[in-house]
Amino acid sequence: MALISMAVLTALTVLTGLSITCLLCLEPRQLRRTASEFGSRLRTVAPYLGAAALFFLTKRATHEYSVELSHALDWDITAELYAIEGEFVADLQHAVPGATLEFFSVMYMFGFPFLVVTAPILYFLLPSQRHLKELLIAYLLNYFLGAICYTLFIAYGPRNYLSTVNGLMYDFYPSTQDLTGAVSANTDVFPSLHTSLAVVVLVFAWRSRREYPRWFPIAAFVTAGVVFSTMYLGIHWLLDVVAGAALGVGSIYAAERFVDRAEGDAERGRGREQDPVPDPDDEDGITSDVSD
Repeated sequence: MALISMAVLTALTVLTGLSITCLLCLEPRQLRRTASEFGSRLRTVAPYLGAAALFFLTKRATHEYSVELSHALDWDITAELYAIEGEFVADLQHAVPGATLEFFSVMYMFGFPFLVVTAPILYFLLPSQRHLKELLIAYLLNYFLGAICYTLFIAYGPRNYLSTVNGLMYDFYPSTQDLTGAVSANTDVFPSLHTSLAVVVLVFAWRSRREYPRWFPIAAFVTAGVVFSTMYLGIHWLLDVVAGAALGVGSIYAAERFVDRAEGDAERGRGREQDPVPDPDDEDGITSDVSD
């Protein structure tokens, strides 16, 4: 029951944030144009949406097997993370006022899905679907590479490894653990996908600042809150965050190259279909404009 309640609360909060963002960022003509071009835009991005949906369904279906394989491999890197980083997260928790707990809990639980859901909707509402295509591929690459790391490495977060770190959000709002536990294991730590995907959204918000000048400051504020919350709440190490940021930036670069190649091949294919057929009787290869 708590899981359903948290899922409903998350959905309503994200929907509220999405609605407010659309009111701030969109103009009525964008909605009218999108309505008139909905079918053609959907066909344009359908391969990317289909690939992302297929991967996420596969990932969800194989999640338990991934966890079992991870424990069978038993490559625990938690001690190495702590040896490099030390008590950074513990010191961070002690330095930040406890009054901020509710704010950072909201950022972690609701700010993250708000970013991930709002970005593709905003880019679907643009005449060009280039941002959306690259964003979807970047999402897919983040989850794909993240899934590989989570399978290869066992890594427990600071709250599970250090007695000096408290699991603040889970201690004060235990119902939140029902939702997070349903979608990830407590060893899914390195790298931080909250960080990587938030960074992806932030970079795209910067790139689209001319189309959506108000979206970038919104995304920047929420991204900062999400990234900081992962450490303050004792869920991720600083190294997880650094690795997540690198994954986010790298996935954007790879997504650009992939879409360039895919769209280039598609354009060349359409060009070949439209090439005039040479006249076999013309020795110079000049096409004949005379039809029988």
